[in-house]
Formats: sequence, C-alpha cells, structure tokens
Amino acid sequence: MTFRMKFLRNLVLGIVGLLIAGLGSASAVDYPTRPVRWIVGYPAGGAADIVARIMGQWLSERLGQSFIIENKSGAGTNIATQAVIAAPPDGYTLLWVSPANAINATLYEALPFNFLRDTVPVAGLVRFALVLEVNPKLPATTVAELIAYAKANPSLLSMASFGVGTSSHLAGELFKTMTGVRMVHVPYRGSAPAVTDLIAGQTHVMFDNLTSSLAQIQSGAVRVLAVTTEAQSGMLPGIPTLAETLPGFEASGWSGIVAPRGTPPEIVERLHREVDAGLANPNVGARLAEVGSTLMPMMPPQFGAFLTTETEKWGKVVKSSGAKAE
Repeated sequence: MTFRMKFLRNLVLGIVGLLIAGLGSASAVDYPTRPVRWIVGYPAGGAADIVARIMGQWLSERLGQSFIIENKSGAGTNIATQAVIAAPPDGYTLLWVSPANAINATLYEALPFNFLRDTVPVAGLVRFALVLEVNPKLPATTVAELIAYAKANPSLLSMASFGVGTSSHLAGELFKTMTGVRMVHVPYRGSAPAVTDLIAGQTHVMFDNLTSSLAQIQSGAVRVLAVTTEAQSGMLPGIPTLAETLPGFEASGWSGIVAPRGTPPEIVERLHREVDAGLANPNVGARLAEVGSTLMPMMPPQFGAFLTTETEKWGKVVKSSGAKAE
C-alpha cells in the first residue's frame, strides 16, 4: 500500500470516527428519546415509592418522556440493584438507592456485584428521619434515662426492628455500640408488625422511620425520645436529636439515584440538573415534605463520596454487631 493510499485510508477512518462520536454526543444531548425505567427495590405505596413517583412525574414533565417506576422488592433491594447493574449503560434504566445498598455491601457475603464499582452516582434526593421510640410504660422519658435503665437491667430490654440488616436494626446496633447497653434484637418483616408489638408491650424499644410511626407518636401509643438526624425534625418540634446526648450519632434514611457504570457523563449531568431543579421547585419540595423527608441535593461526585462514606460506616456496624443476612 502506497503512502498516499495509507494517508487516504487513515483520513477516511478518522472522519468516520468523528461522525460516530458526533452521533453519540447528539444522542446524549437528545436524551431521552424513549421511556426511562426507574427501578425501586421496595413495594408500591411506601415512602420510597411515593418519593420516586413525585420525582418521576417531575422528570417526565421536564424531559418529555415517561419515567416509569418499577417496583422490584426482594432480597433486601439486591434484586433491584442487580437488574440495574445488568442493564445497558444508556441512561434508560436507573436505580433508587438507600441505606440498604450501603449496608448490603457487608451484610451479604457473596453478592454478584460490587455496588460502588458497578454504578455511577447521579443525584441525591431526600433524607428520612428515624425516631428512637419506646413503649409508654417503660420508665424512660429521655435518652439518658433509657441508657441508665438499660445499663441497670442488662439484656432485659428487647429492641424491635423491621428486619435484619435494615436501617432500623443497624441504627439500634450503633446505639448499643456507642452506649455500651445490651438489648435483645427482635427482627420483624416490616415496620407495621414491629410497631404493633411495641405498642402491645411485646418489645420495648425501636428505631423506626418517622413517617411510619408519626400517627402512633401523635396518639401517644408510643413515646418518642429522639430523632436520629443531625438536626431536629419540623414534624416533631421540640423533640431532641440523639446527637444531643450521644455526640456524633447520625442514622437517617436517605435516597438518591444511580445508573449502571459506563452511562455517558452527558446523560448523568442532564439527569442531575433536572433532579436538582425539581428539588428546588417549591411545589415538588412541599410534596416531598408531606411524606416526612428533607431535601438532599448533591452533585454526582459529592453523592459518590457520600455513598462511599455510608458504605464504610455501616460496614463497621455490621461487622461489630455480627449481623448476617437471613
């Protein structure tokens, strides 16, 4: 092949490459051109599902394509996570993420994926406060009194949760580690049956989602001692944070969006920009506040760092507690 022929061939290949790259960029700019699946690893009707549908409606209106909320519960959200990680990295399959994703990295010994490695962060969404609540007959009206009573009666108190390895369980284990108290863990399948037994006096203490227990708190069926977020909750004015008694304690629920690793940066940025616009919208913010959440906007790198920190934090708690997936 002569030098001229080689030159012409390389020139043609270069032009074709540029055209292909241009088409790829154009498709990212035009995104989305068809409906987007947003997979949520929780059943329909819960707080996660409600928030996803509020934000999904916003994204549908802003981007001109349906954001379809697909509920894939089971295996502690691992079924949903694996479905997204196995999907093409084209921005048309997204994952709702929560503390379960951070916890599962250590709780499960042999997952077929590495959550942090196999996903790309898109945006933070909201936080959910947990509450430390007790049966009203328990002689403790403050966190300090609960700690004192538990230390005076080691292993007498039982601590309900809505499942092994859930944020409810791990918040309790963190509390036990930081205070040195001993309580017997009693796992349930969901918040509702756990709260029912707490009210009946079958258990004594529980960390529950604020939204799940709000009606029982307001009726006096359970006594709330503290919220687990760094700041007090507007839904429970006057109720202290656990950090006021245990400096450094923080165990909120949270949520955000990730996509499969390899999703084009232009698509990630487009999604992040529209999510943040939704969080800044007064109407969307008001609807999210109605389900007991507070806004958690984060840039993709910031959200990625947050996911890493949460995974490391809860990994230590899982190991120290000896929790195992059921």
